[in-house]
Amino acid sequence: MGNCIICGTPVDGEICESHEEDAVFEFRGTAASQLTPGRYYRGTVDGYADFGVFVDIGDHVTGLLHRSELDQRLESLDWEPGDDVFVQVLDVRDNGNVDLGWSIRQREREFRGKLIETEDDEFQPADLEDDADAETDDSSTESSAQSTDDTGADEAEQAVADDRAAKAGELQAAAEETESESDSVDDQQPAAAEAAGAVASSGSVATESAAASTPATDDAADAAPETEDEPALKRTSVEAIENQVGSVVRLEGEITGVRQTSGPTVFELTDETGSVECAAFEEAGVRAYPNVEIDDVVALEGEVEHHHGDLQVETESLDVLEGDDRERVVDRLETAIEREARPADVAPLADHEAVAAVENAVADAATAIRRAVMEARPIVVRHGATADGYVAGAAIERAVLPLIREKHTRDDAEYHYFERRPLDGRVYDMDAATGDVTSMLEARDRHGEQLPLVVLVDAGSTVESTDGYDLLSLYDADSLVIDDSRADEEVTDAVDLAVAPSLAGVDVSDVTSTALAATVAAHVNDDVRDDLEHLPAVSYWEDAPEAYLELAREAGYDETGVSERREAVALQAYYQSYKDKRELIIDLLFGDEDAERPRDGDLAAHVSEQFRDKLETELETARENLSVRGVDGVTVSVLDTDAFTHRYNFPNTILLLDALHRSERDRADPPVVTLGVGDDELHVRATEPVDVRELGDAIAEAVPNGGVSVVGGQDGHVEFLPGERDAVREAALEALGETLA
Repeated sequence: MGNCIICGTPVDGEICESHEEDAVFEFRGTAASQLTPGRYYRGTVDGYADFGVFVDIGDHVTGLLHRSELDQRLESLDWEPGDDVFVQVLDVRDNGNVDLGWSIRQREREFRGKLIETEDDEFQPADLEDDADAETDDSSTESSAQSTDDTGADEAEQAVADDRAAKAGELQAAAEETESESDSVDDQQPAAAEAAGAVASSGSVATESAAASTPATDDAADAAPETEDEPALKRTSVEAIENQVGSVVRLEGEITGVRQTSGPTVFELTDETGSVECAAFEEAGVRAYPNVEIDDVVALEGEVEHHHGDLQVETESLDVLEGDDRERVVDRLETAIEREARPADVAPLADHEAVAAVENAVADAATAIRRAVMEARPIVVRHGATADGYVAGAAIERAVLPLIREKHTRDDAEYHYFERRPLDGRVYDMDAATGDVTSMLEARDRHGEQLPLVVLVDAGSTVESTDGYDLLSLYDADSLVIDDSRADEEVTDAVDLAVAPSLAGVDVSDVTSTALAATVAAHVNDDVRDDLEHLPAVSYWEDAPEAYLELAREAGYDETGVSERREAVALQAYYQSYKDKRELIIDLLFGDEDAERPRDGDLAAHVSEQFRDKLETELETARENLSVRGVDGVTVSVLDTDAFTHRYNFPNTILLLDALHRSERDRADPPVVTLGVGDDELHVRATEPVDVRELGDAIAEAVPNGGVSVVGGQDGHVEFLPGERDAVREAALEALGETLA
């Protein structure tokens, strides 16, 4: 029984429960499970990620301070790796991950007390130092008394060491003899590594004695010089090292990431089977192997360890390969990656003419995405902030994340190597491209990441996006577009790949971007094909192909379930439209096995009810303020979208006009047009196809000073100067009458 160091209350320990948050703790335990949630700890900044800051709590545990827990933007933090910081432990998960929270107190003197927490107790600093001094004195006396006995023991251990050293030499000879017979990726752990492991297991004396017989030391190199053709260790693969913890291995591959921590330099090495982090230490905070950069092909030797729960190689040597050695590794990587990345054949989710027309493009797109994962390149998915855009983006996400987890040894790899960023509209403009380029350059400089593959989904297939693609290409960042719009031929030259049925000359009126993206995703990862089968049906507001509805029914989703998910995603897409809302979208589309969270069906039904209530309220207002006109036999309903809509409430103009047109076309004989005219934008919906680009040309000719331009191609909208609003509206009505009459 002791007294609280702050209030003096009798407690079991050093501090009472009510004052735990007033003290700062220094952690000297060995496992995350020994931390106490709710307490504040001194930590050291380990490094940054896009989603937060990694902080070392003591020498053995690292936690994540997520950006959502900060009281300022992540980019505005002035913390550097190695800086002391103060954080709160919010939670310690079953897998050992530690969730950290922000501390407004960032100086030790701002806390009311300090304690040291060990694996099983807590101490005042002075008490722990006194105990340490006493142990040092005792150990000195004991060491002196036992020195004579240890001499005899040393002689016995030396004999054992000599025997082990001889055995190590035999194993080394066997390894060198075997080296010339095979260079297969699937070879077993090399004999030399077994020898090193055997020597290490016998203790420090045996290790020193066996040093002359193992290739991991300078003495061994002198005794048995290596040649370039006969490396001391036989190459193994990243995939195989999981069963080689504690052994020294040789890896050959490409450096796909470099980051400097407050301690070692961490290289990410990627071969044909996966990626692993390799730590190399020069001195604290100093760059090791400064000549090694991203894209270098290397040979690395080191010991396999577990570091914070992840596999990591402690680097002993790292050499950049040149000439024939480099070409040999590059050829092996390229052959293996291409073989694994390309799907054997294309099997669409359902029989659909528009999808069948782009089967080759589907295979190429799936290959490009799989290659990016295998080459440890980040994937950035950009999609429209609509139901179709979100569902299509989620389909790609569903396929890619398991592959990233499989290929990378880091638990947080999916946050480094995949990001889904909604777009404001369906054009990949300079604003979006500038944001992406800025992010990727920061990631390259701060985290040593490669440049990403940028995937545009439900957007980016018209000439208005080419400036954005040009900016990406200046940095050699690859781009891929998957879109159901009527695409422009110019885009095929601006991007590396395009999955756009309109370019194949087929009708795109019955295809959605989700139908295309889900098909690509099924070929990126066949293991998730069953998860994707209901998604195409979810993306259709009406007239979904029966083949997709049947797929959804077979997957357990009736038409009500499909409709509820579409409406729920559409509502959530509107709010905080710049965020991916990954977990919420997963719950809505795929369900969740965690019993503590809402089941997907209940959640979707609840959110879709909100969707219908909000949409119907706006539709009632819009119908009351429609101006219906007949123009050359065409019924045109005109809505002033600035005067008679709640511009900053759900739904947005696009969704409202879509729903309004569906209701208005049933009130009159076709052709029927719904025209939304705002202060500087004009949107058109029609029962017959309208080429908005041709409409824009006609308006521009009639209103030459109106600053008229088209955004989004044939399926886009018209922009103009607010002062010419009335003239633009009348010119649009006249042009539509002539076109559709």
